[in-house]
Amino acid sequence: MNRLELTPPLSTLWAGRDAFAAAAELARNATGGAVVRDLEGRRTLRFEIDGRGYYLKHQHGIGWGRIVEELIHLRRPVLGAGSEWRAVQTCHALGVPTMTAVAYGERGRGPAWRESFLVTEAIEPAEDLDAHTRTWRDTPPPPNHKRALIAAVAGITRRLHEGGMNHRDLYLCHFLLCTDAPGDAPRLALIDLHRAQIRPATPRRWRDKDLSALYFSALDIGLTQRDKLRFLRHYFPSPLRATLQREAALLRHLEREAVRLKRRYERKFANRPALQR
Repeated sequence: MNRLELTPPLSTLWAGRDAFAAAAELARNATGGAVVRDLEGRRTLRFEIDGRGYYLKHQHGIGWGRIVEELIHLRRPVLGAGSEWRAVQTCHALGVPTMTAVAYGERGRGPAWRESFLVTEAIEPAEDLDAHTRTWRDTPPPPNHKRALIAAVAGITRRLHEGGMNHRDLYLCHFLLCTDAPGDAPRLALIDLHRAQIRPATPRRWRDKDLSALYFSALDIGLTQRDKLRFLRHYFPSPLRATLQREAALLRHLEREAVRLKRRYERKFANRPALQR
């Protein structure tokens, strides 16, 4: 398997070079605050070209041990950058705001040691919704701002699922709020798509998992019952009364599952510093 897609500015910057070697060198030499994440054979870092920010995700293989572990737990392992590259393209086709990918490469036959990279434009200035909503319980935001964000999150989630795609990590921290946009017209972007799945239609099971994760991540931000109904009105195409009747079982499931996820989260991080969900 050998795939390579380069667009400006990297098609110019890496002209005449082995793009895989250039990406590996960039990942290897990154230090300090430039490195955003470094685990499981994948390193994510921020860099700049002519003053503009970009993110590189470089993966050099997760090994057979990790693949077997994921399969034992009935999880699909992330074998390279190709899944996120395809997810980004799918989001653009669906009208789901997300990152802009400028480079992608993948090579190697064996899934355990496949080398790959993805470069995306940085979405800046921005703040993730987990951080943005953290003080809402004690200091409620302006009502118009909260309503606009709820509508925007519901609309993105609806388009994603209607388009046959599920995120698998649909938490508030994976929605970026562009902070240079007017407060009454928020612009959001969905990020971290490397675990996303794409099908002709989203199975109900995976739709419900996304909705449960999203609800869990919003449990402690002070949402009212009216706020929750507003999300349902924007997410489901039918009138709210019909939705409440038809989706009663789903709504009960979301309440139970969100509480279960919260308890698991609290157990996992009980003795660690506060982390993003």
